[in-house]
Amino acid sequence: MQKDSRQETQLEPVRTEDSSVLESGLFGASTVVAEVHDEVETTLPSPVSTHLLTDQSSLAACAAPYRQELTLRGKSNYTITCFLSDLKMFGDHVGHDMPVGRVTKETLTDWLMKLKFGTDHTPAPKTMARRITFLKNFFSWLAHEGVIREDPSASLTLERPLPPLPELLSEDEVQRLIGAASGDPRCHSLVYLVLLAGLKKEEVMGLKVRHIDLTDPQTPLITVHFPATTGKQHRERRLALPSEFTTIFKKYQETYQLTDAVFECTDRNLNYILARAVKEADIKKRVTLQLLRDIFAVEQLRSGASLDALREKLGLSDEAWLESKEKYRRLAFPK
Repeated sequence: MQKDSRQETQLEPVRTEDSSVLESGLFGASTVVAEVHDEVETTLPSPVSTHLLTDQSSLAACAAPYRQELTLRGKSNYTITCFLSDLKMFGDHVGHDMPVGRVTKETLTDWLMKLKFGTDHTPAPKTMARRITFLKNFFSWLAHEGVIREDPSASLTLERPLPPLPELLSEDEVQRLIGAASGDPRCHSLVYLVLLAGLKKEEVMGLKVRHIDLTDPQTPLITVHFPATTGKQHRERRLALPSEFTTIFKKYQETYQLTDAVFECTDRNLNYILARAVKEADIKKRVTLQLLRDIFAVEQLRSGASLDALREKLGLSDEAWLESKEKYRRLAFPK
């Protein structure tokens, strides 16, 4: 077993103003969805001004401001790299000196058709969908900033390929997993945070002890908080877990002597911790933290939560929600 490595990243203290509403959650748990107001004044990186851009600015001149825009909007490094690569590829096709104001829908369609039919290697459907997403993201940004008068990508149709659906755990398998996890308060806490609150792995890794409020033992609250530099404050939220989480977490805190990070280990260690419980529960299906989050989402829909409420609970961006909404609908209500 790999020894846990301690995380040194410090987050600023969180002071929140709670205007929460309790809602029915998975297996009888209550989930709180609330806006988290960070009163600590923060400083974001100075943006590259789009005021210097006009409809005569070249595609190349837009690259640096676009990178800054993606960063400030909290896009992942992977998304930023892909979108900038797509911008370069589009520039290779039409010319990097092409003024953005001269780009038309026909220009975009011509590039997409060349990508799809003009080469020996046809891109995968998911790759083509991402490139359309890039075009709509890039040109809608230029239009919103007033650099161009009309968005040439507005009428492009985005046909996303449906990803294969994961195989969910049965109710019996879920209970066996929880039972197996109960032997280790760290694993027990991990399973509850993902299966019963729907946290992403990165959110679990970012949790601090001060983000967990046990003031009311019957309604333990979790604050999902992001550093200001990530630009993800719009995804911050408060969630409630079942009352038994209070006892589980207190035992975890005492056993592992937690002082700062809730999980002082690498994200890979979290996979190992879960894998041990899955093996002990004798579950043969492939179980990941994402699968537990998927189960949370499906149970929320089956218990009557609206799609909008589910999105708030999951803290998903516009792009991520486009891909996830149909998946969860198909899983919750198969035809």
